[in-house]
Order: sequence, then structure tokens, then C-alpha cells
Amino acid sequence: MTIKILPNDKGNPAGKLADAELHFTAGPLEGLKLIGFAVWERRSGNGRNVTFPARQYSVNGERRSFALLRPMSDSSGQEKVRDVILEAYAAYEAERAEQSAEVPV
Repeated sequence: MTIKILPNDKGNPAGKLADAELHFTAGPLEGLKLIGFAVWERRSGNGRNVTFPARQYSVNGERRSFALLRPMSDSSGQEKVRDVILEAYAAYEAERAEQSAEVPV
């Protein structure tokens, strides 16, 4: 599996840094991708968070969401995916900073 980072260059919505996709490179999901992940700056400004793909629905006028990728029993699987996406975003940021440092002024 590889992770593709798609930066949110528009800055809208506020705090959203990037979208992320999981690209499967082996096994029965090879050639498929799972979209709908997003990397966000925490509201406190302290760190980052990842949201998972979800579908919104309405009950009595109240908006709710239904997570599409959920743990079967233990939530450690979600934490692993969250950590891998955050690592990929950090690597993307470092690469981007390195490229901007190399541009002659």
C-alpha cells in the first residue's frame, strides 16, 4: 500500500491541510484506491488529525455521519492507518520544504 497526499492549496475549509488516498499495490485490492481521508490541523494548533471516509445522512433534520472504515473489534487498526497517513504527510511536507529551499531567488 502507498499513500498519495493531495494538498489543499485553496485553504478551504480552514484547517484542512490535505486529502489522502490509500493505493493498494498487492493482494486482492491491488489496483484499487480508497479515498476520503483528510489531514487537518488541530484546532488548538497542537498537532494534526486524520479523518476517515464517511457518508453523511440526516435524521430528524440533524446531520450525522456513518464511518465507512471501522474497526472490527479493536481500534488499534485505525490508529495504525492514522499514523501511516500522518507520516506520509510529514514526508510530503519535508519534500516540499526541500524543493522550495532549492529554488534560486
